[in-house]
Amino acid sequence: MLNSLTSDRAAALRSGLPDDRFAAADAAHLQEPRGRYAGQAGLLALPRSTDEVATLIRLASQMRVPVIPYGGGTGLVGGQVAEAGPVPLILSLEKMRTVRAVYPEENVLIADAGVILADVQAAAEQAGRLFPLSLAAEGSARIGGNLSTNAGGTGVLRYGNARDLCLGIEAVLPSGEVFHGLSRLRKDNTGYDLRHLLIGAEGTLGIITAAALKLFPRPSASGTALMQVTSPAAALSLLALARDHVGDGISAFELIGAQGFAFLAETMPQIRNPWAATPDWCVLIELGLTGPQNPASALEGLFAAAREAGLVQDGMIAQNAQQSADFWSIRENIPEANRRIGSVSSHDISVPLGALADFIAEGGVRIARLGKFRINCFGHVGDGNLHYNVFPAPGKSRADHEVERPQIKRLVHDLVHEMGGSVSAEHGVGRLKVADMERYADPTKLDAMRAIKAALDPHGIMNPGAVLRAADT
Repeated sequence: MLNSLTSDRAAALRSGLPDDRFAAADAAHLQEPRGRYAGQAGLLALPRSTDEVATLIRLASQMRVPVIPYGGGTGLVGGQVAEAGPVPLILSLEKMRTVRAVYPEENVLIADAGVILADVQAAAEQAGRLFPLSLAAEGSARIGGNLSTNAGGTGVLRYGNARDLCLGIEAVLPSGEVFHGLSRLRKDNTGYDLRHLLIGAEGTLGIITAAALKLFPRPSASGTALMQVTSPAAALSLLALARDHVGDGISAFELIGAQGFAFLAETMPQIRNPWAATPDWCVLIELGLTGPQNPASALEGLFAAAREAGLVQDGMIAQNAQQSADFWSIRENIPEANRRIGSVSSHDISVPLGALADFIAEGGVRIARLGKFRINCFGHVGDGNLHYNVFPAPGKSRADHEVERPQIKRLVHDLVHEMGGSVSAEHGVGRLKVADMERYADPTKLDAMRAIKAALDPHGIMNPGAVLRAADT
């Protein structure tokens, strides 16, 4: 059984570190962006080194006090807050924000887990390199949280998820022991890979305190285009055609629907719609090329070939950096427009590429049977990841449909499962999708996960209730 963080236990934790490593948990550390969860006010720990993290975890383990890891607080599935259960210690690595080393020749950067993602990107750029993980919350998300949730973003098509961008990690295990796995090696075939076990575990198996990250050469030239496609199926055909034309030079390939433009016009009219008549579907394409290839010419050639094949109806190629930023501003602000409208149910899902168009079509049919709703479907179509969000009709609010939310979620997730997809593509499981894991995941996988959790965290102190249902609930 876990124990609440009483004043006596808090005093015992405080005795292990200087006073300035602790504070009362404030509102910022007790909420998540969608407002679905609120944490319990407890003690907030702000360690400044891996050894200090180890001290805290060791004491928490001895007292059986739960620990809630907190990164940048940008997670959308409730993994960073605990509404119920014993009052926890909230452990934030926001004071651990040093870029420890950069090795440009090796294409490696080593950073504390508390470094903000945008600062990792900037450090790589200063070294003439690229760290390609990019997502809407990169100005506040921290690299430790990105790894703990195996974050995705717009660059997955070319560079992979956060997991694929990490060579090694340093972490504190639930016993308080430090795993010294901060390797810069690209080949290390020495048994179980604890790095990959802890990445994506959402703090349930330990606390990532630092990471060795992969860097890449910066493309010598980039190009951005918006192309109006005839359908989601045409978007996938366009992606295949683009790969034929530029190979691995596609840095991003994002699907945007008419509803996304409508929400921007409604909530953020300063974001200019470049289309005279908003298309039902369009794609945002970014190329990053090296050598003699010219991105603008490549995009022009791609558009001509796609138009001849009947895949695109119109298009525009950014003529300068500002136009490129304007195109990206559309995609990057859609999540904020969604937030201002207020979704009834939001879904971060993935399906096999071949099933993507059918999913979009069938999902619309099934949602329509439930009533009048608006669907904003957009996302990283190149890797099969869609953000499929259901909104109330104009004049209604999400509160009007709260009773229908579980039914909508179940409908969407059942369809994803039918099509061989995943109900969590890049946001993780957190607390929001624990029941979904139990419904859709392979039972053998779940048994193995529970066995791993029990072996590494026998007292269940690490982020209890996230990913796996807490043993005592």
